[in-house]
Amino acid sequence: MTIPISTFKRIKILSLFSMAAFAFACSSPNSTDSEKRYHNNFQPGEIWLDSDSVHINAHGGGILFHEGVYYWFGEHKTAGRGGNSALVGIGCYSSTDLYNWKNEGIALASVEEEGADIEKGCVMERPKVIYNAETGKFVMWFHLELKEKGYEAARTAVAVSDQVTGPFTYLRSLRPNAGQWPMEYTEAEKNQTFESELEWWTPEWMEALKKGLFVARDFEGGQMSRDMTLFVDDDGTAYHIHSSEDNLTLHISELTSDYTDFTGKYTRLFPGGHNEAPAILKRNNTYYLIASGCTGWDPNAARSAVASSIWGPWEQLGNPCVGDGSDLTFESQSTFVLPVQGMDDAYIFMADRWRPKDPIDGRYIWLPITFENEKPVIKWQDEWDLSVFDSQTVQK
Repeated sequence: MTIPISTFKRIKILSLFSMAAFAFACSSPNSTDSEKRYHNNFQPGEIWLDSDSVHINAHGGGILFHEGVYYWFGEHKTAGRGGNSALVGIGCYSSTDLYNWKNEGIALASVEEEGADIEKGCVMERPKVIYNAETGKFVMWFHLELKEKGYEAARTAVAVSDQVTGPFTYLRSLRPNAGQWPMEYTEAEKNQTFESELEWWTPEWMEALKKGLFVARDFEGGQMSRDMTLFVDDDGTAYHIHSSEDNLTLHISELTSDYTDFTGKYTRLFPGGHNEAPAILKRNNTYYLIASGCTGWDPNAARSAVASSIWGPWEQLGNPCVGDGSDLTFESQSTFVLPVQGMDDAYIFMADRWRPKDPIDGRYIWLPITFENEKPVIKWQDEWDLSVFDSQTVQK
């Protein structure tokens, strides 16, 4: 998406030299020592400096809270049109207050080895990390596309570490649930056949898609997995939620007890709905999903859904965003919902404002989620802090 580049605040233009420096600062994710400051609020869409006065580089990210510290894992982007490729890997930042972040380095690095899954130049997107108390391992999953193969691989990949900040050890990539049918399928559905040459987007094709055309197509090799997130339920069961079937259907898949593989139990969510960028939360024993449509790097209207069970049935709730800019999710796309520790009913909507021409300059849109009539609501705020959760009206 193309978005006007905002300027840094509190920079005094004293001369032609300082004007040039100002212009440079506006186009660069790095900042001078003089701009280093302590953050005490969120400013969605603005440059967000880490403790080294460098714009945070953790795109498409997710956050793990562990032993009193938040850890933000995200894609390390580089400058220029090739910056969406994984030339460095997946980075990690830490914070105790959510405003101020320390760069902990690269948690999982791409490698020089030719032909390796995570060879430099591959695509490593939307990393999420969860902790397994039984094994004592930190488990990372992310969307993987092989180098110079576009988005045809549609795989998910897993890595593990003994330390929260890494380095993570890469295990493998795969397409989930090979040789498995969705849990809701009847014997008749498992044995159904489809015409192989249906024209895309015709009513006949869409009806076949909803019945499982692509599930059957990918049955042997495993189901496609692109945009993804992880969710650990109250009982410790972990789930991998991903865009599948050529981004036309979301799948919710159960992970094994060590979180490093799939059990084969999964369900399809909104077949043909064209959803990606899933994010999920649980509130009052109710599950809420926030996702986006599929428009490439361009923003679109978010959508939401609710269910009393992770397995559904899921009911669509519409766009959770309200007000000016809501029709484009405030020029961003969802990536994660962060529960704020130590606060009741406090959730942060995390989204990315993509800049494909210069990915390193991508911006973060963090906004509070409130609930009205048991539906999630996201409103734009230029500046805000966690005190909003103290004053909001909570509808139980």
